[in-house]
Amino acid sequence: MSGTTEHTDAFAWGPATGVGSMPGGDARETAKAVTGSFEDFPHLAELPARGPGADMIGRTAGMLVEMYVHLEPSGWRISDRPGRDTRRARSWLGEDLDALEEFTQGYTGPLKVQAVGPWTLSAGVETRNGESVLRDPGAVRDLAGSLAEGLRAHLAEVRRRAPGAQVVLQLDEPSLTAVLRGQVRTASGYRTYRAVDRQVVEGTLRDVMRAHDGPVVVHSCAPDVPFALLRRAGAAGVSFDFSLLTERDDDAIGEAVEGGTQLFAGIVPGTDTALSDPAGSVMGVRTLWRRLGLNPGTLAESLVITPSCGLAGASPAYARAALAHCARAARSLADNPE
Repeated sequence: MSGTTEHTDAFAWGPATGVGSMPGGDARETAKAVTGSFEDFPHLAELPARGPGADMIGRTAGMLVEMYVHLEPSGWRISDRPGRDTRRARSWLGEDLDALEEFTQGYTGPLKVQAVGPWTLSAGVETRNGESVLRDPGAVRDLAGSLAEGLRAHLAEVRRRAPGAQVVLQLDEPSLTAVLRGQVRTASGYRTYRAVDRQVVEGTLRDVMRAHDGPVVVHSCAPDVPFALLRRAGAAGVSFDFSLLTERDDDAIGEAVEGGTQLFAGIVPGTDTALSDPAGSVMGVRTLWRRLGLNPGTLAESLVITPSCGLAGASPAYARAALAHCARAARSLADNPE
């Protein structure tokens, strides 16, 4: 199966899933909650509250091949050899995989795993001189190549542990728009790194996506997600915070739906709040469909319902409620698309 959009028609996406992170530090309890809430599309949860190496950047940096990082007061920095921080990141990832394996015995549907994409990783990791990898095009290429190798190994491990599952790779790219616009700040904080050429951004994403022979989804909960660029790079799906969409995004959304791109619509807030009824949560999605003149019957098959972003900042009770709410909202969309 290819990670490009034209081959995803036969892929059976689940109705709802999580974005990635969850609160707390108990991998087993979290895996139980995620697989219980999303019986048709579970995901490998991340638990950043455990500390450095369980955070988004550190966890993905622990997957790199022949490239290592360690933690400085300013953040993650390239190292010469694997140290305690790398070992800790790998250990926690192993713990999460153990828990997922336990609760996905015999599972045969889609299963999502997340890693930071090459541009957010380049913006979030420093070279030895303390500046972002983003500053050095050669360092970006090396990091992206190491990431692709690491993802191949990680995905093979996921398949070994959940042999019946159809693995979906999500690349988290919250910094992507800032990279394209030259808004990533330098170490001093007084300047920004220059904008990266769109074709370079697209080509690097395409190269990393090729690490997976199944569908790849790109997630960003920042405004102005570059839908067209992500689709050209080969994304089978785009995951975004639905509340940040504006009418400027209408054409890109319409083209994505008609091109077969799966939309992961983040409609449930990522931090504690009062939740409306599930049908009310998807009202905006129905309105968008009407505005675009799309067939309401395609709503449920074109969308996966998710929280708006990761749930690491939520209380455990709210996180569980948010997962259940996503599943119920997706069911309401399928039952009553009009």
